[in-house]
Amino acid sequence: MSPIINKSLRWVIAVIAAAAMTLSATAKVEHILPKPKRVEQVSGMRPFRLKGSISLTDPTDCVVLKEFFIRSGCRFSPSGRTVTVVLVDSVAGAFNHPLPEFPDEAYRITVTSEAIKIEAATPTGVIRATRTLEQMAEGYGTRPGEARLEAVTITDWPAFKLRGFMHDTGRSFVSADEIAKEIELLSRFKINTFHWHLTENQAWRFAVDAFPRLTAAESMTRHPGKYYTKQDIRRVVEVAERCGVILIPEIDMPGHSAAFERALGFEMQTPQGKEVLKTVLEEVAAAFPHSPYLHIGVDEKAITDSTFLREMTEKVHRLGRKAVCWNPIRGVRITPETGFDMTQMWSTAGRKVAGIPNIDCRYNYTNHFDVFADPVGIYKSSIYYSPQGTAEIAGTISCPWNDRKLPDEKEIVNQNSIIVNAIASAERAWMGGGRAYIEEGGTTLPNAGAELEEFADFERRLLFHKDHSLRDEPVPYVRQTHVRWMITDPVPLEADSASAFRSQRPATGAGIYLRHTWGPIVPTFYGKDYSVGHKAYAYTYVYSPRAQEAGAIIEFQNYSRSEPDVAPDNGKWDRKGSQIWLNDTELLPLPWANAGRSVTNETELANENFPARKPLPVRLRKGWNKVMIKLPYVATPGIRLNKWLFTFVLTDLSGRHALPDLVYSPTMGDPAPSKP
Repeated sequence: MSPIINKSLRWVIAVIAAAAMTLSATAKVEHILPKPKRVEQVSGMRPFRLKGSISLTDPTDCVVLKEFFIRSGCRFSPSGRTVTVVLVDSVAGAFNHPLPEFPDEAYRITVTSEAIKIEAATPTGVIRATRTLEQMAEGYGTRPGEARLEAVTITDWPAFKLRGFMHDTGRSFVSADEIAKEIELLSRFKINTFHWHLTENQAWRFAVDAFPRLTAAESMTRHPGKYYTKQDIRRVVEVAERCGVILIPEIDMPGHSAAFERALGFEMQTPQGKEVLKTVLEEVAAAFPHSPYLHIGVDEKAITDSTFLREMTEKVHRLGRKAVCWNPIRGVRITPETGFDMTQMWSTAGRKVAGIPNIDCRYNYTNHFDVFADPVGIYKSSIYYSPQGTAEIAGTISCPWNDRKLPDEKEIVNQNSIIVNAIASAERAWMGGGRAYIEEGGTTLPNAGAELEEFADFERRLLFHKDHSLRDEPVPYVRQTHVRWMITDPVPLEADSASAFRSQRPATGAGIYLRHTWGPIVPTFYGKDYSVGHKAYAYTYVYSPRAQEAGAIIEFQNYSRSEPDVAPDNGKWDRKGSQIWLNDTELLPLPWANAGRSVTNETELANENFPARKPLPVRLRKGWNKVMIKLPYVATPGIRLNKWLFTFVLTDLSGRHALPDLVYSPTMGDPAPSKP
């Protein structure tokens, strides 16, 4: 047997052994997400079995804690093993930054074979502790009688108090049942805020009893007739309260208000408009009785009425709530005189406003994200340059904006990869840190070192939960930290392709940006930007221990859910001329539903983004398989955001999981690939 194959087989065996060790480890606490601050083993103690009778003492009467024990097969009895909740002034050693109306979430759990003790600073801390217990139990199995809790002491707290996700239901309706389900699911990962964008140019979704024409079907241009009744909202409010999630409802004013104008026949910045909005705010406050903040938007439209902002924020304050706005707002400097209590920073122009809390969403617009590289960028990044929360840095919200119509709410979750993006963002906000802000750190995985290891550990825990609590959800992310490439430096388009291979560098990951959506702001593999008129190549070799069928996830120009981009022509992967070969045979895409069409935002995206289609079936031969990719970077008419990236990873035929027994190495085979 050749030395190269001997070496490769040893590597394969080592990879499989490491995976087996990882699976064994996840049977205890190593899959908890977000990662707890401190975990100490209780030596010599058996696990606590989630079976039989327990005696629960809980002054907070935490519903999710009771539900957890019932679901795990326990019954309540005064003579059972003790589960005790204790409210304390503070959890020793925990960090807690000031954020009005957001409670201290710190907790400590002590588990022995016969008792569980939860110490928390607030009832919300008890909910967070319960979510940790739920994840600990998942590691042992989910059937009653099988689940156990390892004997440990866990002390935990968030670095940032606000960790949220959003839905833009003004553009694209998402049912109250789906929203409630997502709040329940994502709260398991200690996401504590849901930002509900209720109104847009396309439609007004919040039912206002005083002005029913706002939700009339003829006033809507997308998903006509779909809106939230007060009963729908009560359902979401109840779920959020049970899960310790704060709702921030948004009525956008005076921007994004075409639906308002169609319905009522006048603008918001008029005497009639202002009176309507004050009534609307009264009904919003009544419908969201536990929401401490009301978001009034204010972005992307000039303020022409000098009293508008002050009248609206004063109304919010009279209702006993705090006012949130987007930051920046057009033509107005946000100051104490405008009456805002918190801002939500968007775009590179958003800057921290001194003296009040600010939410960082500047690069967390997930409608522009790809599935693989952008979660890396968000996970690596600090939150607005800060390692932990301050009086002025509240946290972050993951925001998908559905400018472009998608077929249904499942595809909204799927194509925006909402679950993974929200969880990656929330773990960073819970853990704090991040080596550099994304404007410096970019979206590229390092090839070795602590930052790669940290992300690989997050990925391992994420994929564990994909197969457990998230097993029924659309999660297009698969393992990528084992995917290795060699990428050439760019050469002019007219250059001989062989010249590109004179200079090349390694890369890691299933998705690699060469130029980002926000280039030249966000660094990529080549730095902050690169001019059109160049080409590059990426290649690797994939070792398969046997001949087998596989699915190939392939993508080039990722289609933002905000762009009316022209789809590729049939037989082409994108409009740049990108190509890919497997074992010197070119791989061609299956037919596009919108092939070559010049579309609007009301034309439904179909199979342009890879999560919306099955992976391409390919045949791997036993041994090494060569993958070669050609990457031209050219001007592309019909494409506004000219991204330069590629995605490739081999999965099972469903695309749900990366194939577990493959090794990617650009150096294990012949290092001098043949020219395509």
